[in-house]
Amino acid sequence: MLQSFIKPQAILRSSGPARACFDQRRNCSAVNLNTMFAGKVAVMTASTKGIGLASARRLAQQGAQVVLSSRSKQNVNMAVEQLAAENLSVSGIVCDVGKKEDRSRLLKMALDKYGGIDCLFSNAAYELDPKNVLDSTEEEWDKILHLNVKSMFLLVKEVYPHMQKRGGGAIVLTSSVVGFANIPTIGPYSVSKTALNGLTKVLAPALAPMNIRLNALAPGVIRTEYSRSLWEDEAGLEALKTVNGFRRVGEPEDLAGMVSYLLSPDASYVTGEIFVVGGGFRTRI
Repeated sequence: MLQSFIKPQAILRSSGPARACFDQRRNCSAVNLNTMFAGKVAVMTASTKGIGLASARRLAQQGAQVVLSSRSKQNVNMAVEQLAAENLSVSGIVCDVGKKEDRSRLLKMALDKYGGIDCLFSNAAYELDPKNVLDSTEEEWDKILHLNVKSMFLLVKEVYPHMQKRGGGAIVLTSSVVGFANIPTIGPYSVSKTALNGLTKVLAPALAPMNIRLNALAPGVIRTEYSRSLWEDEAGLEALKTVNGFRRVGEPEDLAGMVSYLLSPDASYVTGEIFVVGGGFRTRI
C-alpha cells in the first residue's frame, strides 16, 4: 500500500514543471526571498494605485519584471516613474481591459519587451454609486458584468497560451468580500463578484493540466479611492468597525503579500481558491 503511494509521488516530483516548482520552493531561503520572482514576467491590470500598485511594487521588489496598466496615461506614467525611482524593473501601458484591442496591446507589450508572461494579476473592476438595487439600470448591469466578469475571462483566455509556452504560470483575479454577502445598495457589483467567484471555480480545473494555477483574492474594505465613501466619513468608519475584527480599514499593503504568495512557487499546490483578506469581515459560517 505504501509503495503504491510513494511511487506516483516520485514520478510527479521528477516530471518537468512540477519538479521545477518543487526545487524552487525547496531552495528558497531568507537569503533569496527577494529573488523569488527573478526571471519572471508579471502583467498587472489596474495597477497604478491602491492594491494594484502595492502588489506591483512587492513583486518587483522580489525580482519580477512588471508590466503596469491603467486606463489613465497620467497614472501609468506616474506609477512607472515612482517604481523606477526605487530601482525596480517596471514598464507601463494604457489599458482598458473591457476593450479587446487594449487587452491584446497589453500582452503584446509584455511579450515584445520581456519575451513571455508568467504571472497575471487581473485587478480591474467597475463599481456603481450606492443605490437601491431596484433602481439599477440595464445599462449599468451590462457594464458591470462585462468588465467585472466577462473581461476577466477573456483576459485569462488570451494570456494562458503564453503561460503554457513557459511551462506554466499563475493568475490571481480580484474578487471582493461582497461576493459572499447580500448588500442591496451595491447589488450589481455584489452579484458580479459572486459570479467571479464562480468563474474562479470553473477556470482553475481547466487550466490545471497546463500547470497554470488560478485563484481569487477577496479584499474587505481597503483604503483606496474606490472605497472612499465607506471610510472617509467618520460615521461610516465607525459602522464598519462593528463588522471588522481588527476594527480598522485595511491598507493596500495588507493585500500585496497575499498576491505575491498566490503568484509564487510557495502556492504551487493551490488553485481554484478564494482568499479573503477582510480583517475579520464575516464571509462564511
